[in-house]
Amino acid sequence: MWNGKLKAVTFSYDDGVVMDKRLVEIFNRYGMKATFNLNSGLLSHAQVFDKDGVEIHRMNAKGLPALYQGHEIAVHCLTHADLPKWDDETVYNEIRQDKQNLERIFGQEICGMAYPFGTYDERVMKIVADCGIKYARTVEETGDFGISENLLALKASAHHSREDLFEMIDRFLGLKPERPQLLYIWGHSYEFEVDKKWDRIEEICRRLSGRDDIFYGTNSEVLLI
Repeated sequence: MWNGKLKAVTFSYDDGVVMDKRLVEIFNRYGMKATFNLNSGLLSHAQVFDKDGVEIHRMNAKGLPALYQGHEIAVHCLTHADLPKWDDETVYNEIRQDKQNLERIFGQEICGMAYPFGTYDERVMKIVADCGIKYARTVEETGDFGISENLLALKASAHHSREDLFEMIDRFLGLKPERPQLLYIWGHSYEFEVDKKWDRIEEICRRLSGRDDIFYGTNSEVLLI
């Protein structure tokens, strides 16, 4: 399945904020691969928001190709719009323009997406497909290791803060599957700063790293096979 392996791990992180720098360093140190979902219309350090008293800046476009080297870049819409609330033309613009901007910045084809706010419907999914997107992640979780049949309504295994995540990881590590099994973890890097839990992602990566029976890949590498 994945280079002859039946187990795979992937991560997905949204918004392109400065905390991604620390997260990328952790992923690289442990040999993890991730997909980072960016809003090209908001790529500026001047874009800042507050979360529980923590000031969170987005990043300037300059330097991002080097930062995210070895990982995947995906669409998160031009301005992080709540897509079902908008007309077809605006939805198309949010997705297609973000895709084109990211392809220009990173010099690579963009084929994935994460829905802003996790909101979508059948109309939005059709436009997503029309824009050339092959998979789109929701904020829904499965709590297991199956792969969503509909890749345009993709569900992750778990958010990184899920209470039973380490139990899930131990269960995943112990699997000797006969069919492909995927552990898909998602979130926002600023949550580690807000919650003061950078040690959590360190422990997640530590437990998962260095396994001969696991393929470590980006979202597209594990989904589009």
